[in-house]
Amino acid sequence: MSPAASDDYYGLLGVSRNASEDEIKRAYRSLARQLHPDTHGSTPNAEAEERFKAVTVAYETLRDPERRRRYDMFGPDGARAGGAGPGGMDPNAFFGGGGLNDIFDAFFGGAGGGGFGGAGRRPSPHPRGADAEVALQLSFEEAVFGAQKEVSVRTAVVCTTCSGSGARPGSTPTRCSACDGAGEVRRVRQSILGQVVTAAPCQRCGGLGEEVRSPCVDCGGDGRRSETRTWQVDVPAGVDHGVTLRLTGRGPVGPRNGPPGDLYVHLMVSPHERFQREGYDLIQTVHVSMAQAALGVRMPFQTLDGDEELEVPPGTQSGRVFKLRGRGVPRTDGRGRGDLLVPVVVDVPNGLSKAEEELLRQFAAERGEEVNPPDSGGIRARIRSAFR
Repeated sequence: MSPAASDDYYGLLGVSRNASEDEIKRAYRSLARQLHPDTHGSTPNAEAEERFKAVTVAYETLRDPERRRRYDMFGPDGARAGGAGPGGMDPNAFFGGGGLNDIFDAFFGGAGGGGFGGAGRRPSPHPRGADAEVALQLSFEEAVFGAQKEVSVRTAVVCTTCSGSGARPGSTPTRCSACDGAGEVRRVRQSILGQVVTAAPCQRCGGLGEEVRSPCVDCGGDGRRSETRTWQVDVPAGVDHGVTLRLTGRGPVGPRNGPPGDLYVHLMVSPHERFQREGYDLIQTVHVSMAQAALGVRMPFQTLDGDEELEVPPGTQSGRVFKLRGRGVPRTDGRGRGDLLVPVVVDVPNGLSKAEEELLRQFAAERGEEVNPPDSGGIRARIRSAFR
């Protein structure tokens, strides 16, 4: 596996950049079943083992909201920054913080058994809300220097009539009669490791453990209603078109007081009338006359930071690139700024007056340069002479 491929955590797990936490977990469990060293028996598979480690690193990064946010903005190096272990990697990446449980769940359906203890983890009684997306338009300068912007999105919020319970005021949800409030239905099966208990969400209550027999008239028992919410977005300096920011906990709330999902803000940057961007560098082409290129010139030049003076030395050739260091785009990792690159184009004059033409002929004669003779009769004379 190439280093570039192992840096694409979403690609390693086979999910989109907008995948929810549940989608990421399901993808990891599926891959863990295929790649875990124990599935290859006594014959070691170095490639599968290496990929298993890479997939686990990807999962441990994307399952953590803060590390995923840093990865989305800055890549693997950003995700490792501030980590607990050597190189920023959490020392529990493989067997702590739920990693071992997730691997065990991949093989035994989310439940322990036999000598491994426990009967699995009970699903959350309050399902998490879905994630939401919104586009945010930025000017070129706002993307370069950062900005505080607001986004409005129609989303699911807690129903104020029932306070999110889903039950009509004066009543309360009751314990589910199918699962007795457990939110899951368990089954026992035999395996090579002994008795294994598997669990699945209760179909009657949807895993909540409660039934609403007298639903709220405003939300229909869901505990949510639709409302427009406005959020402030802190756009960091140096972002580019197509970057996605994640606002944790700003998405729709889950049913019946479930935790909210996340809001993904897709940045759309307007082009600049003068500057082009390449990575963290800015580019602006400057045109000078033939005389200015030959004799040199100092000319005012407008950067994003204000007016400066650009010095074009004598003898400058067309295509030469001047570099204004530190006048480009701030780097998102905080390590300075890119440069402003200024390619020069020398414009050859046309539509010369008689006096200008005479001066140029004298200049060419002085340098011993051969040029076309003067046009005595214009284009019509030349056409007539061609047919003589």
